[in-house]
Amino acid sequence: QVQLVESGGGLVETGGSLRLSCAASGTTRTFDAMGWYRQRPGNERELVAVLRSGGRTTYANSVTGRFTISRGNAKNTVYLQMNNLQPGDTAVYYCNGARTVNVEGAIANYWGQGTQVTVSS
Repeated sequence: QVQLVESGGGLVETGGSLRLSCAASGTTRTFDAMGWYRQRPGNERELVAVLRSGGRTTYANSVTGRFTISRGNAKNTVYLQMNNLQPGDTAVYYCNGARTVNVEGAIANYWGQGTQVTVSS
C-alpha cells in the first residue's frame, strides 16, 4: 500500500521560513509527478507547486518567488522550501504523488495525511 508522509509543518512568524518534506513508501515505481497542495480554512484544496518528471515545475501565482519545490535524492521524496511566509499561507499542506496506471492515461493520485502550517501576524 502506497503511503506518503509529510513532515516539517509548524508555527512561524510572518516573514519566516519552513521546509516541508514528503517521503513515499510501499512502491518501487517512481511517480510521474509530485507536488504540494494546501487547504486554507473555509477553502477548497488548491495547488501550491508540482514537479514533474523531467524537472518541469508549476507554482501557484501566490507563492511564486517565495516557495521552491525540489526532489530528494531518495526515490519519491519531495521538499517544499517556503520563505517569506505570510498569514495567508496558513493552511494544511498535503503531499501528492501521481502516476499513470494504464495506456489510456488514467492517473492514480496518492495523498499524505497533511501537515499544519500556521503563520502568525
